[in-house]
Amino acid sequence: EITQAFELEIQPDDELAISVASKDVQLIQRFNNNTLIGGGSVSGMTGTTTANTTSRVAYFIVDKKGDIEFPIFGTINTRGKTCKQLAAELQKRFIEGNYILDAVVQVRVMSFKVTVLGDVKNPGTKNFQGERLTLLEAIGMAGDMNNTAHRQNVLVVREIGDERVTYNVDIRDPKSVFDSPAYYLQQNDIVYVQPNKSVRVR
Repeated sequence: EITQAFELEIQPDDELAISVASKDVQLIQRFNNNTLIGGGSVSGMTGTTTANTTSRVAYFIVDKKGDIEFPIFGTINTRGKTCKQLAAELQKRFIEGNYILDAVVQVRVMSFKVTVLGDVKNPGTKNFQGERLTLLEAIGMAGDMNNTAHRQNVLVVREIGDERVTYNVDIRDPKSVFDSPAYYLQQNDIVYVQPNKSVRVR
C-alpha cells in the first residue's frame, strides 16, 4: 500500500517555468518579463496556440529567501509551496484582480537534478524532467549498483533549510526503502552507494 502522498516543494535556486494561458493574447502580453531575479536574462519567452488558447512561458530563478519577482504582482514567496499551490495562487490573483478572467496557470520545476556517487556503473549528476523521482529510479539512472556495492547502507544527503540531513537506506529491506523520507528524492539530493569493504581503496 502506498502511504506517502509526495509532492515536490519549490526550493531556493530552483528554475521555475511558469505558463499563463488565455484566449486573449493581448491580456497575457503584459506578463512577458525580460529579466531573471538575481540577474541574467529569460531563456526565451515562447507563445503557443492550441484550441484558440494562447500561452506564454517565462522562467524565474527562486532566490535564497524563496522569492520570485513576478510581473505586476511583484515579490511572491514560494517557500514550502508545491508547483500546484503556486499555480493556484497565481491563477487566483489573475482572476480576482481582473487581469485575466480565464487565466490558466501551470508551474514546473526545470532544475531537478540529483547526484549519484559511489559503487554504481555510471556515477554523476543526473537531470530529471518531472516532479517524482524515487531513490530506486535514481540508482537505475546511474546504471544500477555494481556487484561489489554495499546494499545495506545507501546514504542520501539532503539540505533542508540551513541544515544538512542524512538518511541511511537498506536496499534489501522493502520497509527501509519505501518508508524512508528519502524514497522520494528532492532537488540536489546526493546518493552515495558504498563499495564493499573488500574492494575499497585504502
